[in-house]
Order: sequence, then C-alpha cells, then structure tokens
Amino acid sequence: MDSREVTTTIDQKLCNGCGNCIAVCPSDTLSMVGGKAAITGLRSMDCGHCESVCPTGAVRVGATTANFTYNSFVPDHRWLAHGQFDPILLDRLLRSRRSCRNYTDQPVSIEILHDLINFGISAPSGTNSQRWTFTLLPTRSAVIKLGSQMAEFFNKLNKKAANPLLRFVSKIFFRNRLNHYYQNHYRSVQQGLKRWYLHHDDKLFHGATAAILIGSKPGASCPQDDALMASQNILLGAHALGLGSCMIGFAVHAANLSRSIKPSLTIPVDETVYACITLGYPNERYARLINRKQPGIRTPA
Repeated sequence: MDSREVTTTIDQKLCNGCGNCIAVCPSDTLSMVGGKAAITGLRSMDCGHCESVCPTGAVRVGATTANFTYNSFVPDHRWLAHGQFDPILLDRLLRSRRSCRNYTDQPVSIEILHDLINFGISAPSGTNSQRWTFTLLPTRSAVIKLGSQMAEFFNKLNKKAANPLLRFVSKIFFRNRLNHYYQNHYRSVQQGLKRWYLHHDDKLFHGATAAILIGSKPGASCPQDDALMASQNILLGAHALGLGSCMIGFAVHAANLSRSIKPSLTIPVDETVYACITLGYPNERYARLINRKQPGIRTPA
C-alpha cells in the first residue's frame, strides 16, 4: 500500500502567494501560511496538480520522477488547455484505431515500446496510486514463447472441461465456471490448439512481433480500471506511431492461472495481469470509418 508520504517542496523565494496550488490539491496537503503556500498536511496523492498549476515554478513533487522523454518524436511539454484540441482529429483517431490481426515481419524497437509505456502512464489511476506494471515482450520469439505456454495451459484446461464429472463438480462448488468455459470457449480453443500444434498457425497473436502485458502491484484502489485506462492510451498511441495493436483476453486468463507463465516472465506472484496488447507493423489498410452498435443510454429523472 502506498504510504502517501508527502514529497512536495515549495521554494518560498519563488512562491508569489497566489493560492492556486491549494485550490487544486485533493489531499489538503497545502495551506497558506504568512501569505505563502506551505506544506501543512501529513499525506499527499503525489498527483502533481500543485506543481502543474504553479505560475512561478515554486512547487516540486519529489515522487514524480518519470520523465516524459520519447525516442520517436520530440514532445511539446506545454499544457493543453480545455477545449484547445481539435475534436474532429480526436474522433478520427479514436475511430481509425482497429484491432489488428495481420502484421508484417518488421520488429518493433524497444525504444518505441518504451514510448508506448509513457503513453500508458499518462492515464489516470484510482487515488493516483500508479501501481501499474508493464512487462515487455520485444521480439517475435518472446511472443511465440508466451503462445506456447498458453497453448499448454489451455490444452490442460480443455481436457478438464471435456470431463462431464469435472463440469458437474464445477457447477456445485465453483460457480459453474468450467461448464461456462465449456459452452462458450472450449470448441474455439480446441480448434486454435489444433492449428497451433499441427500447422504452427498463430491464431492467437496473429504474427505480432511484440506485446505488452499490463498489470498492477498490490495496493491499488482499482487496479483493473487503472490497467485498462493505461491500455487504451497505449492502443491509441500505437496507432499514432504507425503500429497495429490488439487486446488478447485469453493471455490475461492464462497468465493469472498458469503456474509457469508469471515466473517465466519474471512477474511476481502477487501481481495481477489485467491486459495483454499485441503490437506490430500492420499488414492491412482500411478504406473508411464505420459505425458502431447503438449504445444503451439512460437519463434518470
């Protein structure tokens, strides 16, 4: 669990007493003392609102040490005010990104993968815990190794699911999970395993040359939400950098239940994997944007 220790400092010589930092602080860490901002609270979210809003640069949050330096482009570090980004361009990016299942053999550099992580950690997190973790599979061989481990896991799972007695036991003692898996996934997984073992046909990662597993250390207030918000940033960032991407839910299931996958990836046992994103240079090109299913929208009285 985060200690929430206060790491914020204020240069009293630079502070002009505007009070902006106090107005945006969610933790009551700061207050006005003698006409200037001062550290008076015992806890901090380390969100950096105070540092970001300070007009003179007097505030510094020591816990925020990750620098946003990129390898594939030069960033503009100026804050973008509300309403100042082109919503037309945003809509085009959001709707242009599609799950990619056709990749070229071109590898993704480790530098670009680190750029994607920068996109990921720009996402919000519950109580600003930022407990997310990123496990990189930077080569096609690393992706294939994970695929082989997953095939072994699902092969064992399918054998269990094919057993009517085990499905009956699952119905009584395990919330019918095995029977649910049998009804919804067994046949498609069995076909995928056959293609993997007999034809070396990768219908799981589709030839992706890299992947990122997003997880969380213990102690986050809503770790799954954090990981998925970071994942969305990575998906959009990948498209902007010329990459295709796809979320692989089966990999998440296998990573958390298999006894061998986490140790092989040096993921601590107490960490949970919440997302797996395959990456590579796309071997597909679309002609137009498409519509989506009509969402359910409610407006309670």
